[in-house]
Amino acid sequence: MYRTLRVCSNGGAYEALPDPPRPLDLKRVRGVLEREGVAVVDARVMLIAALDPEVTISRSGRLLFKTRDGAVAERAFRRLQALLGLPAPEAGLESERNPA
Repeated sequence: MYRTLRVCSNGGAYEALPDPPRPLDLKRVRGVLEREGVAVVDARVMLIAALDPEVTISRSGRLLFKTRDGAVAERAFRRLQALLGLPAPEAGLESERNPA
């Protein structure tokens, strides 16, 4: 379950972390995204997806949205959630503005 979308420690991106941890099958994720017309760079331990904004998807389930705009990051999260079947947050996704 992804509960929080928070600003990364460098302040240049937002991240979503699964709680509890939820490893992702990057081969399956890549296939889904490419079928949807999303360009994907496969860096073996992570994928870089050309969404708006660019998203780094790690094997551990961590999602890194390369934007400083929380609303843009949340929209991209919702799109990934729909495409990949990520679990829905229990009470909505919270956005934290404090650095992690």
